[in-house]
Amino acid sequence: MEKIVLSPAVQKALDAKTPLVALETAVVTHGLPYPVNVQLAHALEQEVQEQGATPATIGVLRGAVYVGVSAEALESLAQESAVRKISARDFGIALARGESGGTTVAGTLVVARQVGIRVFATGGIGGVHRHAPFDVSADLFELGRSPLVVVCAGAKAILDLPATREVLETHGVPVVGYQTDEFPAFYSRESGLPVDVRADSPEEVAKIAQTHWQMGNSSAVLVVVPPPVEAALPREQVERWIEQAVQEANQRGIHGAGVTPFLLARMAELSGGTSLQANLALLRQNARVGAQIAGALADFHRCIL
Repeated sequence: MEKIVLSPAVQKALDAKTPLVALETAVVTHGLPYPVNVQLAHALEQEVQEQGATPATIGVLRGAVYVGVSAEALESLAQESAVRKISARDFGIALARGESGGTTVAGTLVVARQVGIRVFATGGIGGVHRHAPFDVSADLFELGRSPLVVVCAGAKAILDLPATREVLETHGVPVVGYQTDEFPAFYSRESGLPVDVRADSPEEVAKIAQTHWQMGNSSAVLVVVPPPVEAALPREQVERWIEQAVQEANQRGIHGAGVTPFLLARMAELSGGTSLQANLALLRQNARVGAQIAGALADFHRCIL
């Protein structure tokens, strides 16, 4: 498809079947302020490279999808204010109108699935919103039809985590706890919810994922990694901040796509910046783990060929 442009590094990795890790750009365009956003984007790519994998940052620029966004393009996305947040439903609009934008989890999955990338590292997935069970993120639907290993810190803590966990089960998405028995709550290491299985190494994850797909499943394997101990926040305190932020969003009449950016920004304010630091730390950790899993998957393929 002429609307998808692969960087030389990504094309080389795909041809050679060497480890590749997809990275999103909505965190750059809509998740973090400048220049923290572009600094993070480069840091995530570096984390992937240090583990021997090729980063494939995915974004939309002037009506084309780029897999392996250049440093100059990242800078442009990081600074532009009039860019679209691109989920699965938005590609037709953005590409036909020649727009630019950052891909969400769902949007990144759509592209990664098309080009054959098998691992995607992100922060937290979307899910079912609190007090609005009809408001379900497209992330969950794309996870149900995208055969990738998706590495995250669970779902964003501002969501209804038990309901999100149920929808993942409905869509046939196995939840693998990476060195944990508990579904993390994004900023916090615990949520009180179980995972489907624990895996303690990249090789274990790779074997589970490959067997899952060999059985004819086309859904993702969700690998949940607790935030680093030194950056994690107490669950009880996070809950108090979230309840206050949700109440303020309701009072201001904020709904739909504007809810998550508002809540995350308000959380950063209420926490005195500690939630932002936790977010940055878990993103970097997930990129490392994702690259290690991509390496194990590549080794697994070589062994069975």
